[in-house]
Amino acid sequence: MPTAPPLLVYTEHALNAMAEREISQDSVRRTVAAPDLRAPNPNDPNSEFFLNRRAREQSDRVLRVVVNTNAAPWRVITGIL
Repeated sequence: MPTAPPLLVYTEHALNAMAEREISQDSVRRTVAAPDLRAPNPNDPNSEFFLNRRAREQSDRVLRVVVNTNAAPWRVITGIL
């Protein structure tokens, strides 16, 4: 059973990108809670990539979420499809 991630907050950039790409906060939460892959961001040691193929209904695209996990609450930086 996936565990709940720490509290997530969203940057203004993340909210704008998610709106443009039609990514819901629920999809982001599911991806962070139970990623298919979690990897460090080579460009920023404070953030990680969370990837999930199943986060979006009726889509075979991978949702990639970049999260600053260095402190609580975790800060969602962007979501990419």
